[in-house]
Amino acid sequence: MYKKLFFSVAFLATALCCNAIDIATQISIKRPGNLATVHPLKAEGNRLVATNGQQLPLDITQEVTNDGADMIFSVTLTARQTVYFNLGASLPTGLSTSGSEFYMPGFWYHLNLRSPKGAPAFHTSKSWNFREDRLSAPMTSVFNETQQKSVAVMRCLDKPCESLTTHQEGEVILGGETSLGYLGFDNETDRVMLTFGYPYIETPKRYTRKLTLTPPIHTFAKLDKGRSKTISWRIVNGSAENYGKHVVNMWEKCFDTYNPQPLTPLFTPEEMKKGLCNYFRRSYVDRFPLKYNSGHTLLTADCKPFPAMQIGFCGRVLLNAFNAIEYGEQHNERDLVNIGNEILDSFLKHGFTGAGFFYDDVNFDHGFPLDEKVVHSIRQQSEAVYAILLYLKYEKSHGRKHTEWEKHVQTILDSFLKLQKSDGSFARKFHDDGTDIDSSGGSTPSATSTLVMGYRYFGKKQYLEAARRTIDYLEKNIISKSDYFSSTLDANCEDKEAAISAVTANYYMAAVTKGKERQRYIELCREAAYFALSWYYLWDVPFAQGQMLGDLGLKSRGWSNVSVENNHIDVFVFELPHIVKWLGQELGDKRFMQMYDVIFTSLSQLMPTTERNCGIAMPGFYPEVVQHTAWDYGMNGKGFYNNLFAPGWTIASLWELYSPERTDNFLKK
Repeated sequence: MYKKLFFSVAFLATALCCNAIDIATQISIKRPGNLATVHPLKAEGNRLVATNGQQLPLDITQEVTNDGADMIFSVTLTARQTVYFNLGASLPTGLSTSGSEFYMPGFWYHLNLRSPKGAPAFHTSKSWNFREDRLSAPMTSVFNETQQKSVAVMRCLDKPCESLTTHQEGEVILGGETSLGYLGFDNETDRVMLTFGYPYIETPKRYTRKLTLTPPIHTFAKLDKGRSKTISWRIVNGSAENYGKHVVNMWEKCFDTYNPQPLTPLFTPEEMKKGLCNYFRRSYVDRFPLKYNSGHTLLTADCKPFPAMQIGFCGRVLLNAFNAIEYGEQHNERDLVNIGNEILDSFLKHGFTGAGFFYDDVNFDHGFPLDEKVVHSIRQQSEAVYAILLYLKYEKSHGRKHTEWEKHVQTILDSFLKLQKSDGSFARKFHDDGTDIDSSGGSTPSATSTLVMGYRYFGKKQYLEAARRTIDYLEKNIISKSDYFSSTLDANCEDKEAAISAVTANYYMAAVTKGKERQRYIELCREAAYFALSWYYLWDVPFAQGQMLGDLGLKSRGWSNVSVENNHIDVFVFELPHIVKWLGQELGDKRFMQMYDVIFTSLSQLMPTTERNCGIAMPGFYPEVVQHTAWDYGMNGKGFYNNLFAPGWTIASLWELYSPERTDNFLKK
């Protein structure tokens, strides 16, 4: 019923000719115990009435005003009797469905075809509607490169509020007030329409769990007799040369409109580091040949160590070992120094495969994998070398030299030179003998910064030349196509980490080059930065009372969605904030400077302490899967965490955030 009425021209357009804009509207009325009835609307002056002349239980008026080049479309509903309603609207854009692509910040890029079929994408449908809290900015937009035009609809924010629901599909009457509407697009005919309304619906499917699409939902808000409610949207017409420029324009528009402000941090950087040190102490495992801080597959309920280690992403074991050493020596806390040194010593003895690579993952319930069964990722190997080079530079500055470590690192970097393909890319995953497992080049920029660091530490120009070739690949295949994908380890889709890797790679190159070459990297860094920042929230999503994150007062601005496949927020930043700040200074960009402040001040909000443990059993074990919308990673849903988490990388990420000079100090001559 909804599909036929809402996504076709069958329901009539409401003509707003004074502003040369047509918006089709409908009202769905729900009587408890009955299926909803859908009423297409037409305009009579500023009033909206049922097209069939039927008397409605509420009065509806519309208003269109100009705000500069934008239009503000507002609808006011006044109940003549208590009513449960859902208001829907559809904006014809005039853009051809042929060649049109979509951008919904932090959730939809191009056609989402990099995503598996179990996630929202054109694989399943050409038309979608999503609740607004899935989006890092509540906006839906379409861009057509042939016409070089774009249209966007942005929600004008109300005071945030949310209600719990009794059901997750079908027609659902909300048990309280919500500020959440929906945004989407209809690409079924020859012309694109942008769809929006209040309260939220999700069609044709809901995305409720990793790679899990479920039946749609249509929610209904209660409006008591005599009460009124006004909902407004901003309509933006624009132009752009390509999809990448469209994202730039839309990010800047959203930033200026929502104007996110920094928070008052709960802790200073020094207080954060001091608290995070409890993770180094309480997660330490020393009963296996490789000693490590247990960094993934921990229960939030007890945070007990798990018998598996990962050198990179989820655990960042080697980077955290260096963090413990550095902090311990700075603050004369010898137990931390001993933990870090014991970890690194164990890896020096037992951490390398026959080909000289690091073991990426070891589950000690199963023992070390045979070399022929080892799986390496270019990302994890790069992250491991990055950590050891930081350690070696630090040790050298204190008069300590580690020749054996240097030999191992050079072996891996030299292997990188052999692994690099003719187009400058690296396979995402490979065997110990160097043959490909996943030849996708999406993770290539992970290697760039490590190669630059190797060049700076060892003075070997081959490493810098290899890094240059990665940028050539990156520019041609990722940045110029606005196609950031395949950089995370547990998903292979459009993702934030791919964009962050591209930003970081170009920043490192700019740090060791001069003149026109340096300027090229700055421009590429800037272009990728918009895609990285597009995942970061510019507004605060609402939570209901009883949803823990709301009870804790979490403000989502400055946090970021993870990927199309993994629809939760987290603190994955590492070096990005200080790169964004550097870009802001280089380019005189006040938006970047302000966004740095928002991110920097926001990410301490869920720091577990003895007095305020934020739903985590152990102080300092910073949470990971922060579920901010109607999606769960496996358990608990909006306003909570999944029961399993990986604090190893969250600690490493925040540590980098609070160590802004670390990279500059390494790269400078």
